[in-house]
Amino acid sequence: MRYWLMKSEPSDVSIDDLAAMPQQTVAWYGVRNYQARNFMRDQMGVGDKVFFYHSSCAQPGIAGLAEVSKLAYPDATQFDASSKYFDPKATSQNPRWFNVDVRFVKKTRLVGIKELRDYPELATLRILQKGNRLSITPIDPAEWNFIMKIL
Repeated sequence: MRYWLMKSEPSDVSIDDLAAMPQQTVAWYGVRNYQARNFMRDQMGVGDKVFFYHSSCAQPGIAGLAEVSKLAYPDATQFDASSKYFDPKATSQNPRWFNVDVRFVKKTRLVGIKELRDYPELATLRILQKGNRLSITPIDPAEWNFIMKIL
């Protein structure tokens, strides 16, 4: 089992939106970074644990827990010309972008990025590193366990 932090803009999909969805599940669509795509496509497994992180908002931070519920498959938005995630180079025979399905586990108190920075135990957390803009990052088991204690 692996641990992940996955960012979502709450104006697109929030932890509350996920909780209200059918089967409390969403396709993690729209990722257009090769490293983040590769994490989903090559490393994520069903049952992997996820910190659901609200980003690009007034109060960014961990807002809940989720888990990977379906292995990677082609992201349908890459084929939709009306989607902001459309990729004209992608074909059904040669998709460029993938997503996994993520299922709601529980909403937590919001653990903001400022609070995360306060803990020396999280000094190596990727989301806290300068220049890191990835929407999906792996979480070390020790970091996962520490954050679970402060939730």
